[in-house]
Amino acid sequence: MQQVRIRRSVLFMPGSNLRAIEKARDLPCDVVALDLEDSVAPDAKNQARDAICAALGTFGPREVVVRINALSTPWGREDLARLQTASPDAILLPKVNSAADLAAAQIGIPLWAMIETCRAMPNIGGIAALAAVLVIGSNDLLNDMRATALPRRENLQPVLAQTVIAARAYGIDVIDGTYNAIGDEAGFAAECAQGRAFGFDGKTLIHPSQIEAANRFFAPGPEQVAGARAIVAAFERPENRDKGVIALDGQMVERLHAQGAMRILAMADAIAARGA
Repeated sequence: MQQVRIRRSVLFMPGSNLRAIEKARDLPCDVVALDLEDSVAPDAKNQARDAICAALGTFGPREVVVRINALSTPWGREDLARLQTASPDAILLPKVNSAADLAAAQIGIPLWAMIETCRAMPNIGGIAALAAVLVIGSNDLLNDMRATALPRRENLQPVLAQTVIAARAYGIDVIDGTYNAIGDEAGFAAECAQGRAFGFDGKTLIHPSQIEAANRFFAPGPEQVAGARAIVAAFERPENRDKGVIALDGQMVERLHAQGAMRILAMADAIAARGA
């Protein structure tokens, strides 16, 4: 069975908010993203860095990612230096414009790349080649485009598709951007469904109330799991083991569908093992 990382819900927590960091230890998000960038005021950067380094290693088996400040800022290099010894699971690099930005941040820790500038898009393939995960930064990207947020993200859809394609080309995960209206449950659910349809593996979150929906939408449902089991079982039958295409329940099913089905089952098993 394939090994998969579960990254349905990536919850941002400000590094300057000690109460939020403490609360994150008990939340059912798949990934905790401790933030040193946008959510931390300039005069709190050093204190937040100290708090994050002290907190690393206290979140159990969950993946912990630290978003540092851009290397062009006064704090970025010190963020990298401190994290090299603190050793989070990954470092999230903001405003990645090209592969050179990732190369400059290599310290032996996996790098996640924020795709949130217009300059990133012509270079998305090179970025994906060096990154461990791609993450959409919708708010900064819209600002850089001088665009207005639309209900169905019509003006971002080419970017969403191109980013997913680049991630898949290099065999890495890709995380959808945040949804800003915390109390709009229906709107958040619709955007999760849209992101899942585009092929995203999960979504970045700005509030714990969004975790349950993200975990649900970016996990395979019971019908999808049952369908995957049927496809795998069909190709395992002796008469089908050497076939590239079979008929199943009136549908043409190719070997590539079996490969996708195996990943669905691996993800379902990983989620079940986590108990969430």
